[in-house]
Amino acid sequence: MIVDNACIFCRIVKGEIPADILFQDDLVTAFRDINPQAPVHVLVIPNHHTASLADMSGADATTLGRMVDVLNRMAEAEGVAQSGFRVLVNTGPDAHQEVHHTHFHLLGGRRLGPMLAA
Repeated sequence: MIVDNACIFCRIVKGEIPADILFQDDLVTAFRDINPQAPVHVLVIPNHHTASLADMSGADATTLGRMVDVLNRMAEAEGVAQSGFRVLVNTGPDAHQEVHHTHFHLLGGRRLGPMLAA
């Protein structure tokens, strides 16, 4: 498994930094965002380090599939599967990616409004 010891998300996966972990297996970790933007704000990340979604490929198909499965499980567990939720992936500087480790945001728990703010 590729790990970047300077990456905060890699350190969460390894248990070096505390997080409210909701799910973890050999491929994926899900935990609550420390700066939630909605009542439900869960991050789902691959356990191996990739800087962004643009760095993933067909070789990561199993991990990406597991991430989708975990996103759906988390939506159900957090009570937003029926009312609706948003999955957001920021990739690169123009998308305001702050942590350079691929991560999906699961957002819900209220009406989220338009897709993009001006």
